Amino acid sequence: MTRKYSKPRAPRYRLRARLLRQERELKSSGYTLIAGVDEAGRGPLAGPVVAGAVIFRQLDLKTEINDSKKLSAKKREKAFAEISEKAFVGIGIVDEKTIDEINIYQATRKAMHEALAKLEVPPDYVIVDGRMKIATKCPIKCIVGGDAKCLSIAAASIVAKVTRDKIMAEYDLVYPQYGFKQHKGYATRSHKRALRAHGSSPIHRNSFHPKFC
Repeated sequence: MTRKYSKPRAPRYRLRARLLRQERELKSSGYTLIAGVDEAGRGPLAGPVVAGAVIFRQLDLKTEINDSKKLSAKKREKAFAEISEKAFVGIGIVDEKTIDEINIYQATRKAMHEALAKLEVPPDYVIVDGRMKIATKCPIKCIVGGDAKCLSIAAASIVAKVTRDKIMAEYDLVYPQYGFKQHKGYATRSHKRALRAHGSSPIHRNSFHPKFC
């Protein structure tokens, strides 16, 4: 008698199953519109902080969905396109002037609130990356490292990252001397050299950059 062996599951599908654990547990408790929320751009010296909120309508995903930091720019772009097609997506953007006025923590909260408000449907449960406390009309759960543990948060991290990267690429055309397209406003050596040579641009966070110069 020939023994049949099951084909090993591909790493991507094993990852997908692990990332869906939170959503499956919540759905088994009766929640259906589960929003993942994450941000991009808390640490840079320039540009906005951007938040994404994602509620999946369908999960027959063909692209790799993971923590945006673990994906190449090309994979993030492909994933963003599929997320936009198969999920409700909300995006919140808070500019550098507001960051200077209210601080980055409050600006991040504001971006997350805006992202949730822009969803086409209101969620009945919200999952947020990290320990960010935001006000919602439904139950909320914070997960440290959630972009690597939860599919909806991972998708939100991709939405936020791709959106912010496009904004910084546009700013690069306006202020080419800073190299925003390459470093996206983070405190790289080339960025700090540019700051020393040219001073601040209108999109720099004045409450951030002096200590890095």
